[in-house]
Amino acid sequence: MNKFCTFKKNDKLFDSQKMFLIPDISIPQGSDPRVATCRGKLQNRRSKLNQEINKELRLRAGAENLFKATTNKKLRDTVAVELSFVNSNLQLLKEQLAELNSSVELYQSDSTDSVMPMIPLGLKETKEIDFRDPFKDFILEHYSEDANQYEDAISDFMDTRQAIRTPLRDSSGIALLFRYYNQLYFVERRFFPPDRSLGIYFEWFDSLTGVPSCQRTVAFEKACVLFNMGAVYTQIGAKQDRSTAKGLDAAVDSFLRAAGTFRYINENFTNAPSMDLGPTMLEMFVQLMLCQARECLLEKLQLQSKDNRSVDICLDLSQEAAHLSECYNDVTQLINHDTVRDFVPYSWSSLIQVKREFYTGMAHNFAASGILHEDAAKMSDATKDTLLYMHVEIDGMAQLDIRMPKDASERRLLGRAHLREALVLYEESQRQHRMCRELKGKQALTSVLRIAHKKALNAYTATETEDDFSDLLDPPQIQSATKFQLSLTPPDFAQYRVTDLFKSLGPIAIFSAKRHWTAPRLVQLHKGRTTDGFGFSLRGDAPVIVAVVEPNSLADFGGIKEGDFIVAVADKDVKWSSHDEVVTLIKNTDDSLNLKLVTPMDRNYLKPTKVPSTNKGSVSTHSSSSGISSGMSSPSGSMAQHNNIHHHHKRLNWNPFKRYSSREGKDFYENVILR
Repeated sequence: MNKFCTFKKNDKLFDSQKMFLIPDISIPQGSDPRVATCRGKLQNRRSKLNQEINKELRLRAGAENLFKATTNKKLRDTVAVELSFVNSNLQLLKEQLAELNSSVELYQSDSTDSVMPMIPLGLKETKEIDFRDPFKDFILEHYSEDANQYEDAISDFMDTRQAIRTPLRDSSGIALLFRYYNQLYFVERRFFPPDRSLGIYFEWFDSLTGVPSCQRTVAFEKACVLFNMGAVYTQIGAKQDRSTAKGLDAAVDSFLRAAGTFRYINENFTNAPSMDLGPTMLEMFVQLMLCQARECLLEKLQLQSKDNRSVDICLDLSQEAAHLSECYNDVTQLINHDTVRDFVPYSWSSLIQVKREFYTGMAHNFAASGILHEDAAKMSDATKDTLLYMHVEIDGMAQLDIRMPKDASERRLLGRAHLREALVLYEESQRQHRMCRELKGKQALTSVLRIAHKKALNAYTATETEDDFSDLLDPPQIQSATKFQLSLTPPDFAQYRVTDLFKSLGPIAIFSAKRHWTAPRLVQLHKGRTTDGFGFSLRGDAPVIVAVVEPNSLADFGGIKEGDFIVAVADKDVKWSSHDEVVTLIKNTDDSLNLKLVTPMDRNYLKPTKVPSTNKGSVSTHSSSSGISSGMSSPSGSMAQHNNIHHHHKRLNWNPFKRYSSREGKDFYENVILR
């Protein structure tokens, strides 16, 4: 057989037929664009639709500009026809995108049990960006370093951004998004100055409408990454097996994390250019996720009490279901807001209305189960108070005038009234389900509604013993209540720590895009035989700062200035070195010292002190000789040498009768003994 196959050789891939080297493509953990799952195919279709919508929007913008600019009637008529054609295409594309967003069953669990489907969010799509040239130019211009040394760091950053376009729907995908978001913290401070633009534009497509938005700010990139993080959480929550308590707990956790992420975006990012990042839309997402978390908690309560439901549990389930219905009603109000109504898929709003009616019917169904329970006649006083509290009378309605049944006959009448109301609400939820074309094909939803209606109908007919029309009156409304206090889980950025890819540029507090300093200059100092030191003191860590330059010293003649940063000693980069490490390097240079220095231009990092030579953490390399200086320092460097001209300087004296601290003794040793 002559099949195509590959094998590994020295960590490379080879083609066994053509025997050429295939590059080993590494994919960051948490992303796999090669996985052809249904969700992946759906996201690819969404991406292609976004591109087609973007193309049609550009065509429409050009046609509208031409229509406004031209005065030729024939041309205006032609453009008007073209505009109507483009608008019809746009409408069709947006309907296709809405249909994709309605494909909630692809994100649901693979369990065969009939469960109410959840609403997951699709990911925002983005285009690939080439950071190489802008970053390398900025490194050379702003940091005055060899940009080729950062080729791997730039490639790693670009690979990570490419990987977040196809995150896995699990914890590794979430970790990947967190790592990229945290890396943006460093990249924004390294390469995006507040007073200029590098020509980098972040373009993202709206997850609901497919309309592209383009921004230069990293804040927009961060908000979009967080949105996708929340969207992945919704997909993780929707795919959990909700037939088990473990799966329900995982679903609740995912929905609360999604809600916390959307709330974080709403509180920390403003003036969003896309509709899915608007404040009202984000608040709707938050409330929707909270509703779905409550729905899972209600299902867990049902699961735990499946085999033994007492009167109290039935009444608790009734009030929890009523509360869930009210929450979905609040989401419906948010969807009807002017800035949300036209952008939410119709299937979403229809499903939310179906759930609102369904859980109201469930509340009446559980109320009937508690009232018709075999132990209802032996209810405790606390249970009676609960039953009395949960029944609310509404003025103007022909309600059954029984809030607390006194005997078996009244319990039967009140229970049947609740069952009849449950049947009416279940039928209304089925009617709304049939009215939505996208929801009609959702088999799981159809099964849930049909089973609930069938159980309520069987219970209603089982209590029918005689011709009695009193149950035609509406039962009292059920007062909602909940025992679950939900707490949103905001993004935990500290859990996914990353290393700055461009750490070699120096500490980010100093060497950042918003700070300015001179070009690095080389200073060469040469001591003579009678010279005690170089004549400057240091302080601070990472980077070490020149604290004092003594007049007429080698350092003074060499062009070293107070406040200079030492970025290299000889050939060793010391931007991240501690004070002691730099001092050791300087002392080990013998008579010749080569320093690379930069001078900050926007602020002075030195604090005024009266006696700089005795400051804590400083070292004096005092020089008692003058030298030849090239005057002012230049980028090409300067050099100072000893010429045997002596100058006397005041020295520190050691008092043997004074008690010194260990730190002071070390300072005296560095300042006096080691000169």
